[in-house]
Amino acid sequence: MHSLRHYISKVNCKWFQTSCSYSSQSLILVNEENGVRHIVMNDQKTRNALSVSMMMQLMDAINKDRDNPQLRCITLRSSHAQVFSSGHNLKQMALDKVGHSELQHIFTTCSKLMLSILKHPVPIIAIISGVAAAAGCQLVASCDIALATDSSRFSTPGARHGIFCSTPAVALYRKIPEGVVRSMTITGIPITAQYAYTVGLVTKVISSDKDLENEIKIITNGILENSRSVLALGKQFLYQQLNMSIEEAYKVGGDTMVQNLCLQDGVEGMNAFIEKRHPQWSHSEEIYPLK
Repeated sequence: MHSLRHYISKVNCKWFQTSCSYSSQSLILVNEENGVRHIVMNDQKTRNALSVSMMMQLMDAINKDRDNPQLRCITLRSSHAQVFSSGHNLKQMALDKVGHSELQHIFTTCSKLMLSILKHPVPIIAIISGVAAAAGCQLVASCDIALATDSSRFSTPGARHGIFCSTPAVALYRKIPEGVVRSMTITGIPITAQYAYTVGLVTKVISSDKDLENEIKIITNGILENSRSVLALGKQFLYQQLNMSIEEAYKVGGDTMVQNLCLQDGVEGMNAFIEKRHPQWSHSEEIYPLK
């Protein structure tokens, strides 16, 4: 992917591969730059298939030092020029090759990965240039923000191969209209980046690689300007309210705003606004000491 190679050559931080005890092969690249952790899926041979090893390495990279206040944002992208992720590797899921327990382990691990994104205290941004299929599409839907090039495509084609995309539908149902999910999972027909934007799967569609890198910088800089503790509390509420009645959501939302205002950064933000100055965030989860 030209834009990724160009990006890597520009950064001063060193990219490193990560490997774990369960796999001798590193499938991702990671670097950290000014509070932003960049994770790149780098298994071009399988088109970034979400094998157990890939998912475990992604979880390790996402969850590493998750409570470190210096970590402010995570981006997730692919080194493949045409594919974000092809989803699960169907060759590894044939029943004549693996048993029931192995299959269960695959989907349990996948669910843990998606939940680790939802429950992470910092915003996680998916950057898509190419195909995001099945569990790869689920991965996009699980991220807080998704940026896509206009050539990107999104699909849940499992039914065409005898395996309905049930777990991808969990994330999609919580992100886009139910009718769109039914159409995608029943027909397997891909949707365009522009249509994905229209229905809410994608946050923004970008026309060129250069514009994509600029947009990533704009969004990450916007996140860096805010308090980590305030965003963490807000992100938690955004997902918490999804299954609430509107009455309960307003009640919990009000409680969350009170809790927010009692944070040290809540007090600092209000004081900075009143005093017409830039806030000096502590990123602390501590409550402001009452007099």
